[in-house]
Amino acid sequence: MEHLIHSRVKNIEISGIRKFFNMVADRPNLVSLTIGQPDFPTPEHVKEAGKAAIDNNFTTYTHNAGLAEVRQAACQFVREKYGLDYDEQEVIVTIGASQAIDIAFRTILEEGVEVILPGPVYPGYEPIIRMCGATPVYVDTRHNGFRLSAALIEPYITERTRCIVLPYPSNPTGVTLSEQELLELVRLLKDKPIWILSDEIYSELVYADRHRSIAAWLRNQTIVINGLSKSHSMTGWRIGFLFAPEFLTKHMLKVHQYSVSCASSVSQKAALAALTDGKNDADNMRKQYKARMEYAYERLVSMGLGIEKPTGAFYLFPSIHSFGLSSFDFALDLVDKAGVAVVPGSAFSSYGEGYVRLSYAYSFETLKEGLDRMEKYIQQKR
Repeated sequence: MEHLIHSRVKNIEISGIRKFFNMVADRPNLVSLTIGQPDFPTPEHVKEAGKAAIDNNFTTYTHNAGLAEVRQAACQFVREKYGLDYDEQEVIVTIGASQAIDIAFRTILEEGVEVILPGPVYPGYEPIIRMCGATPVYVDTRHNGFRLSAALIEPYITERTRCIVLPYPSNPTGVTLSEQELLELVRLLKDKPIWILSDEIYSELVYADRHRSIAAWLRNQTIVINGLSKSHSMTGWRIGFLFAPEFLTKHMLKVHQYSVSCASSVSQKAALAALTDGKNDADNMRKQYKARMEYAYERLVSMGLGIEKPTGAFYLFPSIHSFGLSSFDFALDLVDKAGVAVVPGSAFSSYGEGYVRLSYAYSFETLKEGLDRMEKYIQQKR
């Protein structure tokens, strides 16, 4: 019966991040710096709101788009934080940012169109693009500090271009785009029949300045993806947000309705607490992530690894070109000989080959132990 499975589904693979993590997870005495899972607990007041929802039997369906008060709070949150102007008809509460990406692509993509992405990039976009019958078109950003610029994009725009993905702050590189870089993109894309999918799930984890969204300038062309997983350490609560003009959200809501009906009612009550009383919950986490980043970055530089200094998220993406191994072989050898797990750069498209990704969403003690082991390994390799 396997021959009856959709060929596009058979041809996609499990995320390289998870594949490598699952492969080495059972190794004894392993220090893992692989998964982008905040090591902070969900804030207490958010957990209490979820518990209260259960105790009050708030365990039913909600409006397909989410509770009105949650949508209003989400709009207020991005208005206050990033200067974005949406109303409750222009936001859908989703089951994490991943589902928001899925329903966005399934609404705007069709057979034969193209989607421009930076390479390297988070691996969650390409499979959905391909399942929609569209073609991912990668732009090499390695010689531009991993930033997708107007100059890099322009040669790839064709009549088939339907969407451009801006995933900043970036997983796996941790880089962000400056206002000047965004304005150059605005000049290039304004009034073109091209959607922009702006994945801003790490927007609260920007170190130098506040996060800026291209939706502030190209509102009618932009789909903003956000959520609470990274900002409020709520990965398991599965709450994301999809912002777009109403003429688009009314169609995306149909896809959302038929795939999941609505996000969890209990999680939505927790989300309301996060967006209101907890709107600044990320501040302390961000300070700690920045301190960890500075420490880990300096350690990697001292090891002689080429690396772009992150300005957001919680990842480092050092080059391992000088070792003459593929990123997968390097990562596997690092596990075998040093007991440290990182993610092969090849998990982030072919443009990630020659790099590895480290997450610093771990305690200082874990980071120190992992980097100590990695340093000894590198010294032995040289």
